[in-house]
Amino acid sequence: MPPQKTQIPCPRCRQPVVAQIEQLFDITSDPGAKQRLLGSVSNYAVCKSCGYNGPIATPVVYHDADKELLLTFFPGEMGIPVNEQERLIGPLITQVTNRLPPEKRKAYLLRPQSFLTHQSLIERILGADGITPEMIQSQQKRVSLIERLLTASSAEVRSDIIKQNGPMLDAEFFSIFSRLLESTLASGQEQTNKTMEEIQKQLLAETEYGRKLAAQTNEIQEALKTLQAAGKGLDREKLLSILIEAPNDDRLNALVSFTRPGLDYLFFQSLTERIDKGSGDEKKKLEILREKLLEITRKIDQRAEEDFKRAMALLNELLAAENIQQATTDHLDEINDVFVQLLNRELQDANKKNDSVRMPKLQQVAAVLQQASTPPPELALLEEMLAAPDEAALNKLIDQHAADITPEFNSIVANVISRSEEQAGGKPTGEEAQMMEKLQVIYRLILKYSMKKNLS
Repeated sequence: MPPQKTQIPCPRCRQPVVAQIEQLFDITSDPGAKQRLLGSVSNYAVCKSCGYNGPIATPVVYHDADKELLLTFFPGEMGIPVNEQERLIGPLITQVTNRLPPEKRKAYLLRPQSFLTHQSLIERILGADGITPEMIQSQQKRVSLIERLLTASSAEVRSDIIKQNGPMLDAEFFSIFSRLLESTLASGQEQTNKTMEEIQKQLLAETEYGRKLAAQTNEIQEALKTLQAAGKGLDREKLLSILIEAPNDDRLNALVSFTRPGLDYLFFQSLTERIDKGSGDEKKKLEILREKLLEITRKIDQRAEEDFKRAMALLNELLAAENIQQATTDHLDEINDVFVQLLNRELQDANKKNDSVRMPKLQQVAAVLQQASTPPPELALLEEMLAAPDEAALNKLIDQHAADITPEFNSIVANVISRSEEQAGGKPTGEEAQMMEKLQVIYRLILKYSMKKNLS
């Protein structure tokens, strides 16, 4: 588990601040320690008195047995002589050694690598993961560009920035931008999120990669429409006809990604039979299609295998952790649908084998995921209100949850309405229109209730 927070003097103004101080980051016994170091969770101070926002000078020992890394860092401003440094880190290295079984105590433990700066320490850790200083610098440049776009005074100024930085607006840039947008959505930063959505629209319209991305998104939507129209009547022959009629490679890629299980041995056998019966241009077209389909499915299967390997490695790492629940919490941002499917499969397998050692560990991981996926109480209450059959039932619910009808809850409902309107493009139809109408009724009733409560 990470250490408890403690009160220390601010590095700048010396006023007391609360921070998490940690000197030993042994990711072999505590996988979450790496994220605490790289993510500036530990040894980082934020001072409300003077505005200081930065690192705290403290010695650091980093250990990763799998990569045979034992790294040390002493901040120069601490002015600690070399012999004193050795005396201070000795007990920490002893802890590292004692935690390892005898067969894993290798020569690297006798030769810790020392670093003069915190940045060089971080670069060494990332370098062991295949992340070079050049890659870090490239990412930092793109983050700085996003900051410039966020602080631009108008859409016109943003357009000028976009034109001046065309080569940098590539797949890596859009990936970073997407992650930052997801982060602002999750943290509820409404104004920043609104600005980023405006920037996203400009990027999609005004950059070469953005236009390509928008075109691919459109092809995915069209592919979905085609498959939905086919409905339950979609068999191998119908699927083959749809793929033959695909107007471009983007549409073909989208169709195959949605129907990969259907492109099995029997499907390709049917395609080969049609090729053998064909002639001239038609035969040539089908042969080209077969090569494209084989290549697309190969890439899909390769990505699926890589995703599975990453999920299995993560699961094994969590199960080996000293504190499984804390480790799972630290890695929530890495958990995806593939991991959940793998976890469910492993739970079923452990249950069949009556594995009393593995099963409790898997259940701890599952418990953390279940808790993390539980919607906040405000959204749970809103869902309950949406299920109410009429206004009388709604008013009854409001009375029952009087303590929960707060300004914060009212704001959440208003935010849901605003987002729903944006997604519907201002013209909701069918079920969307019914839900919007119900949300408006709920909002009107909770505002009325809040006003009465305030007056009384």
